[in-house]
Amino acid sequence: MTDLSHLARPGATLSVRVTPKAARDRIGTEGGTIRVHVTTVPEGGKANAAVTRLLAKALGVPKSRLTLLRGATARDKLFRIDPD
Repeated sequence: MTDLSHLARPGATLSVRVTPKAARDRIGTEGGTIRVHVTTVPEGGKANAAVTRLLAKALGVPKSRLTLLRGATARDKLFRIDPD
């Protein structure tokens, strides 16, 4: 998994491009954008929960510190890292 801990600053915002129903869960960067692939389906918030879990793990922060600001039903999402 890609280590994104250098981005884990309180108050920082992260642009994320999500691919649901992927073959496997993975995270990476491409052209300055974080790309997250999850195996879950995008219904009932399941994919958003999986993205939050993977992103928190890559950042090295608890998932409770990540807030989805924009894109709850879109592939392009904006997350904020909340302070402790």
